[in-house]
Amino acid sequence: MNLHDLFLKPYESYTNFQIFLEATAAVFGLLSVYFSIRKNIWVYPTGIISTALYVYILLSFGLLGDMMINFYYTVMSVYGWILWAKSSEDHVHVKVSWTKKREWFIAGMLFILSLILVTVVYYLKPFIENKFSMDRVSLGLHHLDWANWLDVFTTAIFLVGMWLMAKRRIENWIFWVIGDFICVPMMLHKGLGITSVQYLVFTVMAVMGYLEWQKSLKAISPAK
Repeated sequence: MNLHDLFLKPYESYTNFQIFLEATAAVFGLLSVYFSIRKNIWVYPTGIISTALYVYILLSFGLLGDMMINFYYTVMSVYGWILWAKSSEDHVHVKVSWTKKREWFIAGMLFILSLILVTVVYYLKPFIENKFSMDRVSLGLHHLDWANWLDVFTTAIFLVGMWLMAKRRIENWIFWVIGDFICVPMMLHKGLGITSVQYLVFTVMAVMGYLEWQKSLKAISPAK
């Protein structure tokens, strides 16, 4: 399979409006990561625009499980925005720190709960996509392919990453690096080439974010 088949062929069946929406969502997603690297509270309004657009995009493509997950991301972004606003002295930038032991326990619980919740969503996906009717519907996980299972896993990763970012913990970037990298082939498989490229850029930016947050913490920490 060549690059044309991977990135361009799926768009032959898309409308110009659908392509525009995906491109817009990708741009605001990139802006959100950029502001996150800068520890700037604009990470959240730009992120909300991106995830809200993906809710519509994924719904129009019939990817109901993914749509529900992006809706959750939108809600989490509002939560993070509130936390950052309370913790910011200039209402724009925030201070960062390392994750505490108790927070790692909470992160682990969030990861497990997310795996369970998203698996349940996929189990019920035939029922949901059939307009909540059990007529000629067979529930189960047999309809999932490798990309769906990766989606279950990456959703749990991103959940922890979003929670740690809301808490302004440096390790949040580690979860973004792993999740973003996995999403590159997954989005290609779903026919969203623009989004796949976005996640590739996200991976690089997440590495930069980790290094930048670590550097900023060292700059304000007293020498021992």
